[in-house]
Amino acid sequence: MKKPAEKILLNEILKLKDLDNVKVRFNLMFAGNWNPIELFKNADFETILAGHYWNYSKNKSYKNGQITIGFIRLNEKDSWLLFHIGRITKDLNKFNGVGYEFETLTEYEKYFGRLIIKFKNKSQTMIRLANSVMDDCEIQQILPDTFDNDIFPGYDRVNISWNELSRVITKESWKTALQNQKGVYLISDASNGKKYVGSAYGENMILGRWKAYIKNGNGGNVELKKLDFDHIKNNFRYSILDIFKSTVDDETIILRENWWKEVLQTREFGYNKN
Repeated sequence: MKKPAEKILLNEILKLKDLDNVKVRFNLMFAGNWNPIELFKNADFETILAGHYWNYSKNKSYKNGQITIGFIRLNEKDSWLLFHIGRITKDLNKFNGVGYEFETLTEYEKYFGRLIIKFKNKSQTMIRLANSVMDDCEIQQILPDTFDNDIFPGYDRVNISWNELSRVITKESWKTALQNQKGVYLISDASNGKKYVGSAYGENMILGRWKAYIKNGNGGNVELKKLDFDHIKNNFRYSILDIFKSTVDDETIILRENWWKEVLQTREFGYNKN
């Protein structure tokens, strides 16, 4: 019987010596955004670093000279992406704001956006002393390139924002997957919970429909036309309810679309007009 692979822990890669002088921050949100990985993919590093070096109203996050390790959570609950390792160079003595000046430790930059760990945070505290968590930070993978959302995750795992969709719609794995399947999809408005059920069976199938949403936000739908495009960009999410081979007749797709509209009550409480 093949023995299970031995775990590789984070500090076997980083080789930090004085863990008493290191803090790890597991960032769940930045500036009210509960999906910080989206900020990373959109290269909003200013907001990400501001959040990492933020002090709240009572306790300071770091001390002068401390090394800080920053992770942001991926969609999987216990998977975290390394985005920064730095050293505090000045305590600004500021609360409810960015509290520090820092220098990036460039020797670790090759791992930024590529190193993913598995860590189950059993504490409500997001900033942890390194010597209390390092033995629980297991290397999950080191990506060949900087993290992106270019790999199609599977039809049952699509759940992306308008910004994410606008980026991945040109990626080959997404294009191949979406242009070869008819289907029924769901659009959700994160600001109010309203939903829209749509179907795709025309040219380029799901890909064709979703490209229309990137172009103008509404795809020609009556109720969605009433919404401001910026509202759609900031609040809409896209997922897939059903997929069908390209050979399935269109009437089958339409029947399933109507079924989902009834189940989710999107005519009564959502954005479907008919």
